[in-house]
Amino acid sequence: MDDPAAPGPVGSPANDNGNGNGNGGKGKPGAPKGREAFRSQRRESEGSVDCPTLEFEYGDADGHAAELSELYSYTENLEFTTNRRCFEEDFKTQVQDTKEWLELEEDAQKTYVMGLLDRLEVVSREQRLKVARAVLYLAQGTFGECDSEVDVLHWSRYNCFLLYQMGTFSAFLELLHMEIDNSQASSSALRKPAVSIADSTELRVLLSVMYLMVENIRLEREIDPCGWRTARETFRTELSFSTHNEEPFALLLFSMVTKFCSGLAPHFPIKKVLLLLWKVVMFTLGGFEHLQALKIKKRAELGLPPLAEDSIQVVKSMRAASPPSYTLDLGESQLAPPPSKLRGRRGSRRQLLTKQDSLDIYNERDLFKTEEPATEEDEESAGDGERTLDGELDLLEQDPLVPPPPSQTPLSTDRVAFPKGLPWAPKVRQKDIEHFLEMSRNKFIGFTLGQDTDTLVGLPRPIHESVKTLKQHKYISIADIQIKNEEELEKCPMSLGEEVVPETPCEILYQGMLYSLPQYMIALLKILLAAAPTSKAKTDSINILADVLPEEMPITVLQSMKLGIDVNRHKEIIVKSISALLLLLLKHFKLNHIYQFEYVSQHLVFANCIPLILKFFNQNILSYITAKNSISVLDYPCCTIQDLPELTTESLEAGDNSQFCWRNLFSCINLLRLLNKLTKWKHSRTMMLVVFKSAPILKRALKVKQAMLQLYVLKLLKIQTKYLGRQWRKSNMKTMSAIYQKVRHRMNDDWAYGNDIDARPWDFQAEECTLRANIEAFNSRRYDKPQDSEFSPVDNCLQSVLGQRLDLPEDFHYSYELWLEREVFSQPICWEELLQNH
Repeated sequence: MDDPAAPGPVGSPANDNGNGNGNGGKGKPGAPKGREAFRSQRRESEGSVDCPTLEFEYGDADGHAAELSELYSYTENLEFTTNRRCFEEDFKTQVQDTKEWLELEEDAQKTYVMGLLDRLEVVSREQRLKVARAVLYLAQGTFGECDSEVDVLHWSRYNCFLLYQMGTFSAFLELLHMEIDNSQASSSALRKPAVSIADSTELRVLLSVMYLMVENIRLEREIDPCGWRTARETFRTELSFSTHNEEPFALLLFSMVTKFCSGLAPHFPIKKVLLLLWKVVMFTLGGFEHLQALKIKKRAELGLPPLAEDSIQVVKSMRAASPPSYTLDLGESQLAPPPSKLRGRRGSRRQLLTKQDSLDIYNERDLFKTEEPATEEDEESAGDGERTLDGELDLLEQDPLVPPPPSQTPLSTDRVAFPKGLPWAPKVRQKDIEHFLEMSRNKFIGFTLGQDTDTLVGLPRPIHESVKTLKQHKYISIADIQIKNEEELEKCPMSLGEEVVPETPCEILYQGMLYSLPQYMIALLKILLAAAPTSKAKTDSINILADVLPEEMPITVLQSMKLGIDVNRHKEIIVKSISALLLLLLKHFKLNHIYQFEYVSQHLVFANCIPLILKFFNQNILSYITAKNSISVLDYPCCTIQDLPELTTESLEAGDNSQFCWRNLFSCINLLRLLNKLTKWKHSRTMMLVVFKSAPILKRALKVKQAMLQLYVLKLLKIQTKYLGRQWRKSNMKTMSAIYQKVRHRMNDDWAYGNDIDARPWDFQAEECTLRANIEAFNSRRYDKPQDSEFSPVDNCLQSVLGQRLDLPEDFHYSYELWLEREVFSQPICWEELLQNH
């Protein structure tokens, strides 16, 4: 990152009038200084050009071994030996033969596991922990009897299926309930000035066993035996639905997250809780490919046409945009002859245009110096978001709702070489056709016909052709159908009757989360804020390092380096799990019902999720993605097979040779997708992107040469181009070109010109209020079912009404005669008048 305290280069606002010239474009006095600045800037820019295209394949999660290794912090490595010792001591006392675990027959293994579960029920807490560690050693793959990492992973899966079939998960679930309710551990942690890894030993063991079981059983392989496949489906059902009048397992984990954030349980190992919660939601609801299959199935059920393309495959086939090559000395651009002297000379004109491109590249880099004050303002906005995460929701009042001043900066990305045609099929909404016809009718015949899109009388032939083309590309989403059905149910509750809601895992999860959902979202965002690399340490922020800090702090430089890597890795894993969890929840709720999605989205927006994500990206994102916060020799399962090497600088730096960190790139894409979900078709939220000056922050992320990440950045830039002004669009034509080539087109979306009626600064608060009213009506209708509803049937039968048994107070018979005298006999009844009225 450029030093914000450095003097402004040529072209900065301090000494520039917009011509890219240090003297307001007037002459040569600033040329030597300008040339030096150009050369310096070129050297800096070429460093970013060297970033190769990242061969990254997006998916539900990383590789199996990587997902298991991220469960453990490097501080926990010594506990692998403890787990092995506890198992071997117990195994010797229970198995008479001197056989090892892998040599036992399956029946003998099941017998031993049954004995372990019996010994889990002892009163002694210390003894229970030893037995739980023995179970954990089995789930970790009995690495003491394995020769390679492949063997460890194989036996870990085998043992996890065996443990599940013997009822281990249910037993550990009971122990987890006990530990969550353990007030002694909570009060002990609250009294300590600093919570360490020792305060969460029991919880970490329990959560590790449960995570290993979920992750190993979730993984599907073609060679899995039939019994394993049956066990997988049984386990999925067990986790999805409430059994024995208990809530679904995911809700228990959500309650742990909120308890941790409230400060009542600072010793909870939050990284393990979040990883387990993410994997449970993924296992029970399904990953991204399963979501696509569900979407296709649901569209078929609603009678909608099939999707034009598979979005996952389209994104995979995209290529990243490449920064342009630097063939000229950028400093010479300032001394180039004026365009008037080059008229009529075609070759010279081409040379000038090439030089101008190079100058544009300089301006793009210069943006991050000239925009430093704006970046600081963004940081202040995001800082306000930090202070208001737990209740203060109205950030927009702090800044006027106007676009920021336009910048003079085109994008430093080359034109993308796609095959013939654009990657996406264009889409048109019913609303777009109606809007187009309304404008055409007003122009040609002077009146409109409301929502009628079939009557084209009086309109010229080209309008007929336009409407035909629009209808050919008309796209009806599942959400459109759901909103229409909801409107009909609100209008005609009696005639349409009660809605039949299928009891899917997603529906059950939403019902369980409904009343505590705001607290869940605020808690997740608080943790995300604490784990973000741009966050500054504050006294009031929550401590997310309780399950990584050792009891005794490091005393040598090498130990400090190791702990520093461990802490950074710990934060990265937390960001990864929260971003993936929120994205999965939003996508599943959107498919299940649009208003469930909108309910979660609105609470995320109210909790300042938008400025929080922008604050996350307000860093050197390329450095974050290429960060190497890992020590390969300490990763599971490698650390269990070979003896741990002596701690040296070389062993700390000997990481993998990959171009990038998979989890960090995965997190960045998830956060961008999340931001897209929150802002799509929401003008009020798009204005938040403009007010928080997100354009320079997002454009910086385009330096990462990964197609999927660039696609979602361009989508976010596209939705706000109409608000940024003509000068911004003129100065960023390469960005506009990249948007045109990569992002799906909406046929009559005026995004590139800003003439759309939606670009006017309406009162956007009304939009959110209307949406909130619709959400509350949906939740009330479907989930609040009061007994005394005005639509409940009335019993008109006299005998039936008089025959109903009423529960009277115990002391009623004492005052019965008095009540009869006062309420019945003493009240005059005019029977004739009563009959006449009826």
